[in-house]
Amino acid sequence: MENQRQVFINGSMVPESEARISIYDSALMFGDMVFEMTRSFNKKQFLLEMHIDRLFNGLKILEIDAKLTKNDLIQICHQVQAANEPIFEAHDEHRLMINVSRGPLGIYANKVTNLHDNPTVIVADFPLRWTVQGMDRFFDEGIHMITPSQRSIPAHLMDPKIKNRSRLWYQMANIQVSKHSGNNNWALLIDDDGYVTEGTGCNFFIVKNQKIITPKGHNVLRGTRRQYIFTLSAELGIECIESDIEPYDIHDADEAFVTGTPFCLMPVTKYQSLTIGSGKLGPITSNLLLRWSENVGIDIIEQIRSYNSERKKDSINSPYKFK
Repeated sequence: MENQRQVFINGSMVPESEARISIYDSALMFGDMVFEMTRSFNKKQFLLEMHIDRLFNGLKILEIDAKLTKNDLIQICHQVQAANEPIFEAHDEHRLMINVSRGPLGIYANKVTNLHDNPTVIVADFPLRWTVQGMDRFFDEGIHMITPSQRSIPAHLMDPKIKNRSRLWYQMANIQVSKHSGNNNWALLIDDDGYVTEGTGCNFFIVKNQKIITPKGHNVLRGTRRQYIFTLSAELGIECIESDIEPYDIHDADEAFVTGTPFCLMPVTKYQSLTIGSGKLGPITSNLLLRWSENVGIDIIEQIRSYNSERKKDSINSPYKFK
């Protein structure tokens, strides 16, 4: 079909509507899949090598042989983006979705027609605006983080530092938070010891006395954007540290924010219905966002605002909503 996005799957480039995996794939059976989601700035992938390094570390720990090198996969990512660029809008950025599983389970081998016995490797590409449309108001209003009854899964049970598709505890947290009244509600998890860990798809930071603090890396996904905050902080001469954070510390903070690949950085202005600091985008958060924009040559907030003209009136403003 013409004008379809192209997807790399198991060695071939196919139209998006024809991309298929087996119902016997270990990803479907066990959530046995490592993945990454990236984005571009001015059509150039940002921190792609860091994403691929993390993916391959997860593959190593889970003992999945992708039968590809890191450089092979990086080149595939560039090929997929190049194949899709002609049908993207001029202002679109590329959001790559990379999935690798160990493939169909062996017990079905030789019993199911056309069932491959290799890992499943998929690289898809879609416009960033799908993810961030409507998020611009969060920069004005901030997000309200709520701690659900669902707790983080500690690393000794299942290591969250492996970015994998077995994420039901994230989904339960999202469902629980979606039942709260009000707007801009996002989940913020804590562990069994009562320490703050992460959001369900974002890393968390507070600012206190001109110092940036983020939870220790024990029970969190160590995000690429989380790591980039340390880079930006060094550029700006601001101390940034890892430390245990309790809910009390959030209430006592001057500012708070989260980081994530699509939106980069976003202010948190409320926690458990109580205002954090001034209740607005704080000066250190603002300076980090400004330096980030300068470094990538894109005004991050304005780019997200620009996508709103294409957003349907009935689209969902919050990232997760359940009926």
